[in-house]
Formats: sequence, structure tokens, C-alpha cells
Amino acid sequence: MLKVGLTGGIGAGKSEVSRLLASYGAVLIDADKIAREVVEPGTPGLAAVVEAFGEEVLAEDGSLDRPKLGSIVFADQTKLQTLNAIVHPLVGARSAELEGAATDGSVVVHDVPLLTENALAPLYDLVVVVDAAPETQLDRLVRLRGMAEGEARARMAAQATRDDRRAIADLLIDNDGPLSALEPQVRKVWAELTERAAR
Repeated sequence: MLKVGLTGGIGAGKSEVSRLLASYGAVLIDADKIAREVVEPGTPGLAAVVEAFGEEVLAEDGSLDRPKLGSIVFADQTKLQTLNAIVHPLVGARSAELEGAATDGSVVVHDVPLLTENALAPLYDLVVVVDAAPETQLDRLVRLRGMAEGEARARMAAQATRDDRRAIADLLIDNDGPLSALEPQVRKVWAELTERAAR
């Protein structure tokens, strides 16, 4: 089994890369998706978040109000650390469970947005970084996700720098261009990953 860490800054196109890798046959373990699951209503994760941040982070239906929580934690580093201390161990445990279910020759891709920030590179056999220039990221966040420019810049600033991400990359995917330029690069990376998994 080859354990791959996949990361990239917000708006760099990591989700598209993980979708392509999964379509080629990778076992995808999506940390964001798991992070949502571990704070669903009725979970110990949600109870811990409410205990730390109060009832105001809940929506009417009792689920987590993500935009509300986001506005609190992205404006305050200490609160972000508090949230991470609750969610990350839960995500780690569930990820390990999913990885354990993969077959021997699998390429297991862990899609981890904060891989660089949390110094998780040593957990993987290799790290793939999806890279885009900050102006490309900003444009995508504003134009495609409808974020206000200030919010987009704050989200980008809360993450590792482009240089920090590039420094931990074993394989780098340049996603500054159109989607049509991305697919051949991801295919090449997939060929490399399957070859390493076979070894």
C-alpha cells in the first residue's frame, strides 16, 4: 500500500485532483468530508464543539452552523487551535480506520487541506501538492465560490504559505491553467504513484 498525502491551498484545485485520482482507482480518504461527519448532530465531536464555542454555533436544526463557526475561528488563531484540537484527533482515528480497510496494493490518497500547517508530511510515503499562484486562488474563490475578497484573503492568510507547501512536495501539480491542462498532469502523477505502489 502506498500512502499519499494530497494538499494545496484553498482555491488551488485540490478537490478536482482528488476527484481525478479517485476516478483512476485511488482509495480516497477526504479529511474535509470526515471532518464534517465527526461533528454531525448526535456525535461526541459536535458536543465538544458546542462546549467550547457555545450554542450560537448551532443552526436551527441542531447541526453545526459552519459559516458562523468559520467567522469565529478564522478571525482568532487561538480559537482555531481549540477547534483543531477537537476535530483533528477524531479525523485521524476515522482516517486510520478507512486506510486499514484498503487492500495491499492500493494507492491510498489522503486529501488533507492542512497537511502543511499541521506538519503531517512524515505520516505519508510521499506528498503531492496542488499549486497555484495566490492571484489564481483569489480569483477562483471570488469568482467561482462567491466569497467576498476580504474573506478569501483571510482564509488564504490562515493557511501555510505557498513556499511552505512547495517545500514538502515530493510531486508538484501546477494548476494555474485551465482544467484541460490539469488532467494530463494528474494522469502522469497517477502513473508514478501506481508504479511506486507496485514496488
